[in-house]
Amino acid sequence: MDTETSRQRAEHRTDLSAALEELHRAAGWPSMRKVSTLLKDRDDLPGAISHEGVRTTLKGLRVPRWETVQSIVTVLAELCDPPRDPRAEVARFLPLWRATREGEAGALRSAREIELGGLGGEDDAWTAEQVAGMLINPFNAIEIHPSLAVPHDPVVTEDEWVRMGVRLIERHGAEFALRLLLHTLKGDYVGAESGSPFGYRDPESEVMEAQAAFHYCCAQICRRLGTEPNILQKSILAMRADTTMDRDDRAEMLENEADPALMREVMTVTPETWDDVSEEAHHMVFGYLVKEVTPVGRLGLPPARRFRITWRVPEPSGR
Repeated sequence: MDTETSRQRAEHRTDLSAALEELHRAAGWPSMRKVSTLLKDRDDLPGAISHEGVRTTLKGLRVPRWETVQSIVTVLAELCDPPRDPRAEVARFLPLWRATREGEAGALRSAREIELGGLGGEDDAWTAEQVAGMLINPFNAIEIHPSLAVPHDPVVTEDEWVRMGVRLIERHGAEFALRLLLHTLKGDYVGAESGSPFGYRDPESEVMEAQAAFHYCCAQICRRLGTEPNILQKSILAMRADTTMDRDDRAEMLENEADPALMREVMTVTPETWDDVSEEAHHMVFGYLVKEVTPVGRLGLPPARRFRITWRVPEPSGR
């Protein structure tokens, strides 16, 4: 064991003794024999402890087993006036006791304890885990890139993310992993130019991208309407035969088809009258001709390179 860890253990042993003394005082300084007797009458605690065992624990004469600390703390908490929650007191003493054996590392909860119980601090007192979390939080060192600071759907689970991080650290070292994390959070990531890093999306960018895709498709629809006779009728037949079409989208199209005035606009639209018909007619024609439009290029590219249109009726070869 290194000197630093030995020094830490000695310091934490003093902390444990001081905490036990405070609890003993809050309980009214019950005698060692009384505490021992109360423990013998309990069948919900790890085991009986002699009055001498109680004395050596409360006086800090030795580092006791955890079961001993747990039992004594439970009884003393119940004797306090006002009474203290025994479970909360036991939880408070566990990191104190572990630190006497492990040094600073023992004062921190395990990863599993953090997952199940959080970082603590519900009583407005800072916990060691909260301090560690503040220190490692990149927010305190850098300005996180805006595209990463918006609500988004997770791409992987938390457990998967942790496992990948552990493997990265094992293979390349902790410094490499932390530097990489900081670069990523500052905006230096794959997909940064398109604002779409591994599934993260900016809601405002999504709206702008959807509008750009729609306007591009409208221009291409007008082109096909002007050069391909009966393309609208062919596309309607293709849509009706498409078994992969979303049920809600199909239901909406059928509902709109019940409007005679809207269908007159749709069936008579031409490139020349496109800007004169209603927005509803635009969306109907769009739904008939276009099965899907997909962004395939980064922001800033010409629309033809940025979006891919999947037509219900493919364009004739050579176009």
